Amino acid sequence: MLSVQHIHPMLVHFPIVLIILVAAVETVSVALGRDVTGRSPLGNLATAMIVLAALAAIASFYFGDIALTIAENGGFESDVAEVHEGLGRFVAIVFSVWAIVRVAMWWRNIRLTRPVAFVMPMVSIVGAGLVVWTAYYGGKLVFDLGVNVAKAAGG
Repeated sequence: MLSVQHIHPMLVHFPIVLIILVAAVETVSVALGRDVTGRSPLGNLATAMIVLAALAAIASFYFGDIALTIAENGGFESDVAEVHEGLGRFVAIVFSVWAIVRVAMWWRNIRLTRPVAFVMPMVSIVGAGLVVWTAYYGGKLVFDLGVNVAKAAGG
């Protein structure tokens, strides 16, 4: 049966991929003069991807918090875990706010034109950097410290 602490690593890849993908799509599209805001086809796609990234980040944070509690109840303690948890919370909040902004822009069909349109991929690039920074600490937890995987790996 699936352990609840293993749900976090399964979910966490969705916001990572989605925000990096939306940053790439928006950057290329804006550079080519395409509209990535409002109810344009790319605006619809970008908004949907950001909303999905926010939902996945919230779910990842929720299950990550559960996984950390389980690990701490088993005697695990690390400053790396605290940094990762804080960054995960921040990512979930930032992505949620960004998703609300994008949905509001989509709902009102607000379209940005060049050069202001470059704000959209810039925010997504910053979000991608933030999620990669958070993932770095998650990787340290798993690969350097073996949190919630050491017993499974040992048999």
